[in-house]
Amino acid sequence: QVRLVESGGGLVQAGGSLRLSCKASGTIIRIDDMGWYRQAPGKERELVAAITSGGSTNYADSVKGRFTASRYNAKRAVYLQMNSLKPEDTAVYYCYAASCGIYWGQGTQVTVSS
Repeated sequence: QVRLVESGGGLVQAGGSLRLSCKASGTIIRIDDMGWYRQAPGKERELVAAITSGGSTNYADSVKGRFTASRYNAKRAVYLQMNSLKPEDTAVYYCYAASCGIYWGQGTQVTVSS
């Protein structure tokens, strides 16, 4: 059983920052990509950031220059530093890990007030 646990969401004013964390536990031989999706009310889930085991990153255009994904392979953890937050960043953020399948966290709410 693979489990991903997220933390770090919350309420912040526009222009502020938050840092999301996600740690994987359970029987995992190898984790390939890790990253973050988000889903706003009434919208489909969208990729925010992905990071390979080698550290290469890919970001949604809407967050480039503001969000930074990182990971600590030894701890099976992935992070998302979010700066210059905007109200349109409000969503539930889900971390994922790709390892012989895709595993998801439970989601953490990020709310950005104007």
